Amino acid sequence: MSHDRRESGFKRRTRVADARATLLDAVTPHDRTESVPVGAADGRVIAEPIDAPSPVPGYDRAAMDGYAVRASDTFGAGDRSPAVLSARPAETESIAPGEAARVHTGSAVPEGADAVVMIEQVESVGDDVEVFDAVATGENVGEAGEDVAAGQRLYGPGHVLRPSDLGLLRSVGLDEVAVREPPEVAVIPTGEELVESDPGPGEVIETNGLTVSRLVERWGGEARYRDVVTDDPDALREAVAADLDADVVVTTGGSSVGERDLIPEVVDGLGEVLVHGVALKPGHPVCLGRAEETPIVSLPGYPVACIVNAAQFLRPALKRAGGADADPFPTRRATLGRKVASEPGVRTFARVSLSDGDNEGADEPADGDVADDADGDHLPTATPTRASGSGILSSVALADGWVVVPEPREGLDAGETVDVELWEVTP
Repeated sequence: MSHDRRESGFKRRTRVADARATLLDAVTPHDRTESVPVGAADGRVIAEPIDAPSPVPGYDRAAMDGYAVRASDTFGAGDRSPAVLSARPAETESIAPGEAARVHTGSAVPEGADAVVMIEQVESVGDDVEVFDAVATGENVGEAGEDVAAGQRLYGPGHVLRPSDLGLLRSVGLDEVAVREPPEVAVIPTGEELVESDPGPGEVIETNGLTVSRLVERWGGEARYRDVVTDDPDALREAVAADLDADVVVTTGGSSVGERDLIPEVVDGLGEVLVHGVALKPGHPVCLGRAEETPIVSLPGYPVACIVNAAQFLRPALKRAGGADADPFPTRRATLGRKVASEPGVRTFARVSLSDGDNEGADEPADGDVADDADGDHLPTATPTRASGSGILSSVALADGWVVVPEPREGLDAGETVDVELWEVTP
């Protein structure tokens, strides 16, 4: 059925989770890969299973400073009757029965040795050493492959590499790793009122495309930041069609149901509109579609609504296109400084700033001041930067994160302990 942008308002708004699932069903991970040095692979998505080509450690190693011995040679040793062994120098490659070789923590245990006596339990006497403590086989010895066994599966496709992963890959002898290329995202700002600088009456400096393109880069994609396209159906259709070779196309502005909101009609003409109107505040006029197998995310033009919807829809679509899953944003527990209103059935994203101090004018919690979490740690105060106004960019740019009010709740009370999503902290 053709999408009718002239429909009066939104008769139905899709729940956020359902809208996201519908969009992700339309995203196919690309299959482009490349090999990069391990040291440059932080944040990249693994393309192929990685098995350890060699064990870590690659040899039996001493876990203590001391002497490598045959455990059987120390049987019965004690303070009053030490075992007397012939001393061999450090870096000896092998020992015979009745011999001991000096070793240091991490050094190879000589062939023939199966235990290490700590240096505190040994005393040198001429060419011999006296051992005052009996040791068991394997005592104070790290076996080859104790950390990583040869052939052990380390990571599977889709894993996003972290700095600690890079260290592990290098430790097993890998210099390069096969990863997926970053997904390509075309960012197309729209609106006849947008200008690059020096706005006149009725004009606005373009910011959404800039913000979204930088978010794309932060989330692991490569952005094609396009010039502003005016509110003309032919120009919009040409611009979107030209970038359908991208993994995801995202437009900003023109996604609602007004006379100049042409994007849903353009998407429907090129392919299909999957979702138009989401039960989310700010930013319910988001439009999600697909054309030539390319997902299209059309974000509202109000800056805050644009950012919220980018985090909720563009980010998971971008991650899916690049072969990974979108991990939840990190959160920080806090005490809500003022009441947050919310419409039942709508998921609300309340922008908040975090502060360790008291907030003047904050509502008094009904059940006293909530200042500590279950572990006794002090909780910061989350103060809403603005309860409404999806066009007020400063309300999100000056915020530390947002508090999500779920659909069943009719707002949150001052003094409640909440989770603040730190949406700009991590990819």
